[in-house]
Amino acid sequence: MSLKQIAEMTGTSVSTVSRVLNQSSSTCASKALQDKIWAAAREIGYQPNQAARALKQGQRSRQKPPQISVVSARVSAEEDPFFAELFRSLEVSLLKQNAMIHVIAHAEAVSSSQLAKSDGVIIIGRCSHELLSRILRKNKNVVGIWRNSMNFDIDEVICDGQKAAELAMSYLFSLGHKKIAYIGDCSYESRYVGYCNFLFHSQIPVDYSLIRQTNQTKEETEDAFLGLLEQKRTGNLDFTAIFCANDNTALHVLKLLRRQKPNVRRSISVISIDDIQEAQNTKPYLTTIHIPHQEMAHLAVKLLLDRISRGHMSTVRIEFPCRLVCRDSCYQI
Repeated sequence: MSLKQIAEMTGTSVSTVSRVLNQSSSTCASKALQDKIWAAAREIGYQPNQAARALKQGQRSRQKPPQISVVSARVSAEEDPFFAELFRSLEVSLLKQNAMIHVIAHAEAVSSSQLAKSDGVIIIGRCSHELLSRILRKNKNVVGIWRNSMNFDIDEVICDGQKAAELAMSYLFSLGHKKIAYIGDCSYESRYVGYCNFLFHSQIPVDYSLIRQTNQTKEETEDAFLGLLEQKRTGNLDFTAIFCANDNTALHVLKLLRRQKPNVRRSISVISIDDIQEAQNTKPYLTTIHIPHQEMAHLAVKLLLDRISRGHMSTVRIEFPCRLVCRDSCYQI
């Protein structure tokens, strides 16, 4: 169960494997290679060096590493890069705490037997009462990571999506934007609530013709953006900025915007929420609201392991603040 073995399994160097598993650099390997390395680490049950040193020194572990199930409640990593980065941060944190992932499953696919055999469960993304009830029937050690409190009787690690949206809108407003379009989910979505609340408190009427409901797919994003742009060109709509519910949507909007004439590109500001790695690898660089997924993952693992060891019994809720990351996609008017 060594770095050398993982390197041989994945056809890369030991140093690359070490950098990936320690998350020392996001650019040390391609995403495909990083995924292969993590898959190999899970396959052989790799544990970090401190566990190996303990064995060499004759220290016998009193118990096997905690087995953790990670359940995606909303979307897969392929559909939303933010959840891919959050999951990778969870893997790093679990590895550093000598815990192991027992199973990775979407909410619809996780089985009762898998949940029962796990020492604890981490839920990623907004969770329904039905799913949580099903999980709690099989496992009482549960922590959820999501943007807003679900008011469940379980430990939560959150970063308020409504506050993030209001921060994004406040920044656009400070640049002089008052006619701001919205592209994203509108159903029970805290970011949409934050968008509307900011307009209301700023005494700006909500123009529903500027709101486009999407489910984060490229096709729906394209239809939404090009529809807004066409109506702007014909004089039926007037807007100077677009608030996208997440970076994945915003990055596709920027890609579509780059195809337009320079005067059109410079006339529309774009802002979003998440601050995924790709936000720094696009043109222009994306202005966004940073959600601290690494810290959220770290505290979620700490909370879960503490609950497993009966370190705390009462429900704990930890809220992380978001912050604005100013880059190049927003302009003063």
